Order: sequence, then C-alpha cells, then structure tokens
Amino acid sequence: MIRDRLRAAQSRKKSYYDIKRKALELEIGDKVFLQVAPMKRVMRFGKKGKLCPRYAGPFEVLERVGEIAYKIALPPALSKIHNVFHDFMLWKYIPDPLHVWSYEPHQIRDDLSYEKVLVEILDRKEQVLCNRTISWVKVLWKNHLVKRASWEGEDDMLSRYPSLFQDQCM
Repeated sequence: MIRDRLRAAQSRKKSYYDIKRKALELEIGDKVFLQVAPMKRVMRFGKKGKLCPRYAGPFEVLERVGEIAYKIALPPALSKIHNVFHDFMLWKYIPDPLHVWSYEPHQIRDDLSYEKVLVEILDRKEQVLCNRTISWVKVLWKNHLVKRASWEGEDDMLSRYPSLFQDQCM
C-alpha cells in the first residue's frame, strides 16, 4: 500500500513538472547560457552572495550527448569543469543586436584620468536667482549614454569650447 501511494505521488509530481517544462532542442553551433548552482559563501566570477550571476556564458554547443545532455565549449579558465551538461542547466541564448555595443576605449592618462570630449549640446535652461540669472546647457559627452548627459554652466562651457557655441549661434 505504501509503494502504491509513493508511485501515485511521484506520478502526480511528474505530471505537474511536465506541464511547465518542455524539452530544450539545441543544434550544434547554438549559443547557451550555463546555470550556475547557487551555493552560500562561494565566490563565482568575482562576485559573492546576491551579486553572484545566475548564468554564465554564452557558450557554444559542440555536440549532443544522449537525449538530454549537451557538450559545451568552455573557455580555458573553466577547463577543470566537465563540459557535458543536462539540458535543465542550459538556457538558450537568443541573439539580439542590442547586445552588441560599439566600444572605443578611453585614452587613460598616467594618473588614471581621461579627457571628457563634448559631442553635442542637448538642451538649454535658465535658472533665476534673487538678483541674477544662470544659464545651463545639457551636454552629451563622448563614451556616455544620453541618460548620463550632465547639466553644465554655459559660461564654463563657453570658455572651454568657444568654437562650438559660435557655430550654434549662427
């Protein structure tokens, strides 16, 4: 009687699992993320605790091993790890053109600083104080996103970039 009840409970759990889970079908050359097993007080990929990544990758699928396992091309840094994984530890990577960033490295000086280069002026505003008015310009810098544009004093910017303001005045 106990065995029958255990079999029934296992069957019920399996049916619940099968409803939510569909088999992962990968082909050779597809890219996948590898799930990193959560373990407390273990540092993975330079992060510890909550900041530790859940997935690593993307890695390329080399071959299918059996019905539900795949051989993955791991980098040399992970050469001590066996490279065959069950499909529930893999997450298919869907390529997105937004994931590719154009990157120009900063010219870093010896004192670890770099020169900010003005790209364009996005907006202007004036702030009225008791007895004077201050003009501000919203500046987009090179290697910064639009949301990282900063408000700078127009007088300061005029002294640093006079040619840019002469072009805009005309």
